[in-house]
Amino acid sequence: KSTYMRQLALVTVMSQIGCFVPATEAVLPVFDQIFTRIGAADDLISGQSTFMVEMLEAKNAIANASERSLILFDEIGRGTSTYDGMALAQAIIEHIHDQIGAKTLFSTHYHELTVLEESLDQ
Repeated sequence: KSTYMRQLALVTVMSQIGCFVPATEAVLPVFDQIFTRIGAADDLISGQSTFMVEMLEAKNAIANASERSLILFDEIGRGTSTYDGMALAQAIIEHIHDQIGAKTLFSTHYHELTVLEESLDQ
C-alpha cells in the first residue's frame, strides 16, 4: 500500500510538471497542492513521538487542503491504541469528505472503516 501511494504521488508530480508518466494513457487533474502522510518516525531532537509527528502532518494537510488538492494518508492512527486510532481515522475521513472535498487516498488497517464507503454520500 505504501509503495503504491508513493508511486501515485510521484506520477502526479511528474504529470504536473509535464513529464511523461509510466502509462499507455493517463488523464490526471491539476492539483493545487499535494499532501502526503506516508511513513512516520519520532523526532527526538524536537521531543516529538511518532504519534505526534503523524498528527502534526495530518493537521497540516487538513488545515491547508482545498477541494482541488490531493491527500495521501497511509495508516493514520497506528501510533496509538486501536480504538483511539480508529476514531481518529474515521473523524479525519469524514472531515475530508464533508468539509474539504479533496481527492484522497486513505489506507488503513482498521477493517471496520470500510463501511464508510457505503455510509458517506458520493
